[in-house]
Amino acid sequence: MSRGKIATIVIVVGFVILLLWSTLSAQRVECEVCVEFRGRRNCATASAATEDEAARSAQTTACGTLAGGMAEVVFCGDADPASRRCERR
Repeated sequence: MSRGKIATIVIVVGFVILLLWSTLSAQRVECEVCVEFRGRRNCATASAATEDEAARSAQTTACGTLAGGMAEVVFCGDADPASRRCERR
């Protein structure tokens, strides 16, 4: 294998490692939020830099399968979750 190919492989692998590290290091809190809406329940997990961001993202994801239409998504997202569990990573 030529030196050019080896250098290219090393650079690509290094870039992928840097990308993974920078993405995962920003995800410091993981939350699981369960939402009850219109008689149904759904739970979702999300991670983010802060607890509020992670909980909001998890609730939005959980509401996505429960709500039908934008108005219901907003209403579901503003409701208090049935449960919320967060932990630092």
